[in-house]
Amino acid sequence: MRISSADWFASYVLPPVLTELTRRHPLLVPEVIAGHRLFDLARRDADIAFRIVPFTEPDIVQRRLMTMTYGLYAGAYLPFAPLPDGQGLGLITMNTAQAHYPDVVWLQELFPRARVVFTSSSRTVQAQMCAVALGIAVLPRAKLTQFQLLDIGGQPPGRNIWIGYHHDMRQMDRLRALPDLSGDMLGP
Repeated sequence: MRISSADWFASYVLPPVLTELTRRHPLLVPEVIAGHRLFDLARRDADIAFRIVPFTEPDIVQRRLMTMTYGLYAGAYLPFAPLPDGQGLGLITMNTAQAHYPDVVWLQELFPRARVVFTSSSRTVQAQMCAVALGIAVLPRAKLTQFQLLDIGGQPPGRNIWIGYHHDMRQMDRLRALPDLSGDMLGP
């Protein structure tokens, strides 16, 4: 079973679901393709995909699985005492192609005088740079010991996570197991 998702989702959200899936269905061998590429499910580039945008391809069965919440993080030992408007603060954000993401816009509006010090399309890479105290980053909420969740009186906007698969595959028990289990374990 080929599963497409963003790297952070594959690394920090899906593992408990995939562990339970393989426990319940030991003959299933999940293959996770992590990244930002939107695989064409109609062409069977992947069997199931998790995305932050709804599917537009015809013949795709989809549903909103959950809303991913985000928080503003700094490295565990980075003192956080920004000057007004973020002057002197380093921001770790998505790269230019994803600069329109709601959390990037939120962060730059919150700290308009801060300087972007690092960009990446990978939340996992952003997290690693945040952990080594390069700057602060908006990351999906998770229990991570190398970070401190910053309390700034608000939080970044969340993103809906959509799950989809080709409608021809909806009768296949091996395929339906993952959407059903994901809904049970992650759903709203």
